[in-house]
Amino acid sequence: MSVKIRLQRHGSKKRPFYFIVVANSTAPRDGKFIEKLGTYNPLTIPATIRMNRERSLHWLHKGAEPTNTCRRILSFKGVLFLKHLMRGVTLGLFDETTAMEKFEQWNGAHEELVAKREESHRLQRVEKRGDTMRESVRKVEEKNAERQMAAAAAAETATDNNEQEG
Repeated sequence: MSVKIRLQRHGSKKRPFYFIVVANSTAPRDGKFIEKLGTYNPLTIPATIRMNRERSLHWLHKGAEPTNTCRRILSFKGVLFLKHLMRGVTLGLFDETTAMEKFEQWNGAHEELVAKREESHRLQRVEKRGDTMRESVRKVEEKNAERQMAAAAAAETATDNNEQEG
């Protein structure tokens, strides 16, 4: 029996939401699974990933094979790096405290990078929204100016008609 770490789709049509699960490779995509490891929401910017690192590492040590997308998610969350460090511990290259220090150092730098990316995405959205707001304000001002000109022209023609009659 081959065990896979893969995504299980939930959510409505065109609104995907995924559970990250450990399942038998012969089980259907949205069918029976062994354990739920976390969730993945690709619709948010940046994508929201919640994952139990300990259980993911446990299943990787047992030989569970992640799918390509799950491998990227595990790498992003640092689970594969942690597995790599634990392999160094078992080989006697360094002790577990050193491995955890290296992981915490990597995790801190990674969290900073993610926060910077999130901030830049937020600023881009604000700038884009500001551009569209400026554009809509400009259009409204143009329409108001056209109305004022039309009203002035109508008033002028009305006064010309009155003068001709009188």
